[in-house]
Amino acid sequence: MANYQTTLQTQLQTRFPNTTVTIALNEVTMEVPNADIFSVCQTLRDEFNFEQLIDLCGIDYSAYGQVNWDVKANNTGFSRGIATQETAKNDNINQAFAVVYHLLSVKNNQRLRVRAVAEGEPPRIASVITLWTSANWYEREAFDLFGILFEGHPDLRRILTDYGFIGHPFRKDFPLTGHVEMRYDPEKKRVVYEPVSIETRTLVPRVIRHDNRYDA
Repeated sequence: MANYQTTLQTQLQTRFPNTTVTIALNEVTMEVPNADIFSVCQTLRDEFNFEQLIDLCGIDYSAYGQVNWDVKANNTGFSRGIATQETAKNDNINQAFAVVYHLLSVKNNQRLRVRAVAEGEPPRIASVITLWTSANWYEREAFDLFGILFEGHPDLRRILTDYGFIGHPFRKDFPLTGHVEMRYDPEKKRVVYEPVSIETRTLVPRVIRHDNRYDA
């Protein structure tokens, strides 16, 4: 269906007055309150024929809207790779974590993005596994990487990280090098965990050009 976005936006905004429906880059997005996410998704499936959940992911907004910092290059690299950034958060984002759902209607040939804030600490939101079974692994992944709890999920446990892993690696405050590293110990004949031995370094590649244009 060509140019269905405007029609779908009007239909959704009329059906769900407590939500905000926008169009950007030809994609329709719904902002749904946390408490309404399950009922809204159920209506989207049953009344608007969004029978497939093609993706679900978490988002960490804790550093959203930060002002970029000055970059200074020298013979050791670029300061941007290791500098601490001053925060200037966007006032429109009042919570750190959100969940995004990408829905597909095969019957109507339509796509929809739904976003809801995961509230509380730890962040919580209702599970949609009873609406779309594909949400099972997606919600486990968001729990594993972001620490978002999906209330009502029957088996919410880590899916990507190792047994006993501490923390959530996709959170902005999680160090890029991690907290521990593991190796096989031939004497103990088992895998052991040790503090990270990686040294802090500039993450932006150093580029040196032997050209008179860059001579001081």
